[in-house]
Amino acid sequence: MKNRIHEYYDHLAETYDENRFENSYGKYIDQQEKVFLSSFFRDKKYSKVLDLGCGTGRLLEFATHGTDFSEKMLAIAAKKHPGKMTAAGEISKIPFDTEFDCIFCFHVIMHQTKEETQKFLTECSEKLNNTGVLIFDYPTKTRRKTVSPQEDWHAGNSFTSSEISDLTADQWSIRSTTGVLLFPVHRIPKSFRKFFLPLDILLCRSFLKKWASYHILVLEKQ
Repeated sequence: MKNRIHEYYDHLAETYDENRFENSYGKYIDQQEKVFLSSFFRDKKYSKVLDLGCGTGRLLEFATHGTDFSEKMLAIAAKKHPGKMTAAGEISKIPFDTEFDCIFCFHVIMHQTKEETQKFLTECSEKLNNTGVLIFDYPTKTRRKTVSPQEDWHAGNSFTSSEISDLTADQWSIRSTTGVLLFPVHRIPKSFRKFFLPLDILLCRSFLKKWASYHILVLEKQ
């Protein structure tokens, strides 16, 4: 399974940004995530931040370091952000011998089983300093629909809030949860999608976030 996902992203590397985040649907998600990260880091004075699973560097502007298991994706990220420290590695084996103030990880946990997610949480705990913060997103079971065979491996893993609480209970405290993608954007005409974005962002911070497609967690080490 891991090799299959690796090959999938290696194959996509050259066209990943264009195919995934240059269309109106991708931009909708990209903008929501960047609004969240901009807000989170606005008052922080972190000196070492890791983008774990950085891909082609879409969010690497918010970090000092980046790692990804696809060397082809990582090469693009390094070219786009020459001032960043990058190295190939996996989420359960971070390739930097340093303590981070913050680690964020987007669009990765959807590929992981519960056991793999536990290893990821343990690895991040070991790589963060005593006051370190971990941010990651995951697909919610509340919104998960019947998936196609192709999606079964690609984004077939989702979690409930209680499952996440059980996974994080021993090492982490949940500081906050934010939703991403509340509206069924794929059913909204492309020309109208941008008008829904501000409201989507607002509602994803309310009790309605329960029904969002993804949740972004902010965790603190215990």
